[in-house]
Amino acid sequence: MTPADLSRTVLHAVRRAVDEDVLRAPVPARVRVERTRPGGSGDYACAVALQLAGEAGLPALEVARILRERVAAEPGIGRVEVTGPGFLSFTLDAPADRDRAVLDAVRERGLAYGHGDALRGETLRLHHAREVRAAVTADAVRRLLTAQGARVRVGCEGAGAEAGAEDAWARLGVRPDAYGPGAPEDAVIRPVPAGAGGAELLARLGPDAARWGLLRPAAHDQAPLGPDLLVQGEANPLFRVRYAYARTRALTRNAAALGFTAEPEGALPAGPPAGQAPHGEPAPLAGRAPSAEPLAAGAEPPAHGGPELAPSVGTAPYGEPAPHAGPAPYGEPPARALLDLLADHPGVLLAAARHRAPDRVARQLEAVAHALFDFHDSCPPLPMGDEKPSAAHRSRLALAEAAGTVLAGGLSLLGISAPAHL
Repeated sequence: MTPADLSRTVLHAVRRAVDEDVLRAPVPARVRVERTRPGGSGDYACAVALQLAGEAGLPALEVARILRERVAAEPGIGRVEVTGPGFLSFTLDAPADRDRAVLDAVRERGLAYGHGDALRGETLRLHHAREVRAAVTADAVRRLLTAQGARVRVGCEGAGAEAGAEDAWARLGVRPDAYGPGAPEDAVIRPVPAGAGGAELLARLGPDAARWGLLRPAAHDQAPLGPDLLVQGEANPLFRVRYAYARTRALTRNAAALGFTAEPEGALPAGPPAGQAPHGEPAPLAGRAPSAEPLAAGAEPPAHGGPELAPSVGTAPYGEPAPHAGPAPYGEPPARALLDLLADHPGVLLAAARHRAPDRVARQLEAVAHALFDFHDSCPPLPMGDEKPSAAHRSRLALAEAAGTVLAGGLSLLGISAPAHL
């Protein structure tokens, strides 16, 4: 069960309680769940009982008990506790079940993982200035809102795109539905102006780097639109994100050449501790994007034994688990960090849509790429040398492929391509 699933489960419990006339309060549009803070109880916590208590005319503890009875038996929920003045604390089923649920959801939904219907039925109007950053931001916000079920119409001030820039706006993916003054009810998209026109940005950066440069900073920050956006190295966040995706595609191709495919169930993807290779030698930065040498045009990221992606060994020869393998699937910290990010992804997309903030998606993709490289370094998905493919390799590959799907889907929401080769 993902955080988004848990939020919907609690909201459904509220509706049931209201329908049964046990709870007399308006049903909220959404229920927010958060990871339990250090020292707290359970995996996630929710304050919905405190929010409903006043209008329900009941103590928050009583509201919490009503909701606990209706949530505790739901699939994926291990235990529900009432803590403090009326918080609901949730302990989910065993980590293996949660992990499998996340990976299954990514595999089933594909690029649409994280899309939902939280905004279904809402019709929203966006309006932006006749300026390229505002136009690109409005387009990205439209994509995010549409992915959550909303119907969106975008208007632009003036009689058309920037003077002489209609073709440039189209190449940047900007297609307003109407031009002219906005209405009072319109949500105005007004980021700090780019300081350059669309045609100039396309000429200097191309559409993908231009969109990333315009969307990555928060709307109130100046957008850096220099040549750093084109650098093929670790210092360029856009390159790291796209390189990470290309890396996952290369892993899949090379696994197929070795005769195996991804399989998350029942695997033990433990590897040596992060940064540690066999026999205590420091591990190379296997999954890192190269920091200086650019890739040749059309070159494929090495997927097996290449110099910048030579993974450390995490299993013993002939597919037997290494002596240090942990007892729980995806129990190594790098795997856990990556899985947590994938589980949180639907919530990030919904928050980005609600706050009209595509920069949140860009930061999420950077975090996923970083976690993927860490995971690859310590838990390589491909066997090395005479090592045979094992269940551990299949489960690691499943996690890497899921990360690649999330990266490609997030880039698509930003209007940026995800090439399988860089």
